[in-house]
Amino acid sequence: MKKIALIFPGQGAQKVGMGKDFYDTFPVSRIIYDQAGCWLDMDVCSLCFEENNKLDITRYTQIGLLTTEIAMLKAVEEMGIVPVVTAGLSLGEYAALTAAGKMSEEDAIRIIDKRGQYMQEAVPTGGSMAAILGLNLKIIQKICMETTGIVEIANDNCPGQTVISGETEAVVRVCEAMKAAGAKRVAVLKVSGPFHSSLLKEAGDRLAPELEKVQWIDSPIPYVSNTIGELIREKERIAPLLVRQVSESVRWQQDMKVMTAMGVETFVEIGPGKTLSGFAKRIDRKLSCISIETVKDLEKMEALLC
Repeated sequence: MKKIALIFPGQGAQKVGMGKDFYDTFPVSRIIYDQAGCWLDMDVCSLCFEENNKLDITRYTQIGLLTTEIAMLKAVEEMGIVPVVTAGLSLGEYAALTAAGKMSEEDAIRIIDKRGQYMQEAVPTGGSMAAILGLNLKIIQKICMETTGIVEIANDNCPGQTVISGETEAVVRVCEAMKAAGAKRVAVLKVSGPFHSSLLKEAGDRLAPELEKVQWIDSPIPYVSNTIGELIREKERIAPLLVRQVSESVRWQQDMKVMTAMGVETFVEIGPGKTLSGFAKRIDRKLSCISIETVKDLEKMEALLC
């Protein structure tokens, strides 16, 4: 079998109906949705499968998306797929931790509920995010540092795509400076707060005692931390990094380089959309990527078992 990395998207990938065909097809997937509903005393199936006004609210987005990713993961695992490493973008890191065998599905879903709640409650008035396309990361960092107010790098996704986060007025000023500096496109994102910025530090601090309750598991499969862009094998390092992850930059481009350096031959993105596969191709067009979004997509996995 080829060296496989399992990767999981973050907030923004969610959509109504996600995972419904997995729920209908695989008992292992159905169990995850049903158990998530019991663990959280919530109708998680309706949240994910039916039109509603909650799915784009941070707390519920995180519950629905993580449950879906884990439900899809269980179907992939039933096929005999064993990764050499895992990684996930922001909340996707919790799916990566379960895929690496470092935390249980129940702990992951219970924690993501708290994470989403604390992030939603910590959102200050006047915070926003924006995507900057076609501008060098060092130039973006310099402009952010020279701008009055709080505005920081939230995501280094891939070459030519960076996300900034902070106080709305500061973000607006930075966006204008980015355009003047030659950015191909500047787009304010439709999000409910300045995620992955220091303005969310309170949410990470509140999450810390919840993470201390998790029964972390020793496992041979490493995952790559968003926060420091390094392989993590020791369970003792996980909780402190997840606390920092809430308010620090996501180093996704570095995560991908770490996995490529391990000799990963195929990246398998599990979850709605193809965002991470798109990032991978911009990092290196020669990278092999598979997106698992529907049951039909599982047919692509058969070649990996040869």
